[in-house]
Amino acid sequence: MSKNQYVQYGCGMSAHRGWRNFDASPTLRFERLPIIGNVYTKNKSRFPENVEYGDIVKGLPITYNSCRAVYCSHVLEHLSLEDFRKALQNTHRILEKGGIFRIVLPDLEHSVKKYLKDPSHEAAITFMKETYLGYEKRNRGLKGFIFSWLGNSQHLWMWDHKSIEHELGEAGFLEIRRANYGDSSEPTFMEVEDKERWDNCLGMECRK
Repeated sequence: MSKNQYVQYGCGMSAHRGWRNFDASPTLRFERLPIIGNVYTKNKSRFPENVEYGDIVKGLPITYNSCRAVYCSHVLEHLSLEDFRKALQNTHRILEKGGIFRIVLPDLEHSVKKYLKDPSHEAAITFMKETYLGYEKRNRGLKGFIFSWLGNSQHLWMWDHKSIEHELGEAGFLEIRRANYGDSSEPTFMEVEDKERWDNCLGMECRK
């Protein structure tokens, strides 16, 4: 596998041609099944053809020390704490020395401050809805189980700056800093970054 790869995981429908794009959605696996996968999709549109199935927790099919840049947007909050730590370890392994890892995800501190400033009786409900930490309605029956299995919308762990900075350091990353949209020294990140997904969110950049 060539050096200087650009890898994005948890890409969803955003799959830039200059990057290797991975997603661990069961829906993607279902869509790629022969025959039956061609006639059904849970989403309004199908995954782009250049999206590969890959789970960062289990490890991507990428040679270690081969990536110049790795990016993930609103992915890590969908992982349990244990899986989050495995994802950071696997990300560190595939980066080349000096390679850059950029993350954007919901900012727990921002959400908490917004909740605390809200004097209405709806404050807690709004907080739970906006952070995806609770269920408004439980899916039941076979159909509910299938849709729950195919989807992954709930947030399993939330992060603020100081907590994720510590975790990145524990995983071996260096030069850890809070990042803003479009501020990387590696211009290729602009091919995959979406400004709307950075608004009021927590961005981080670090190096191997």
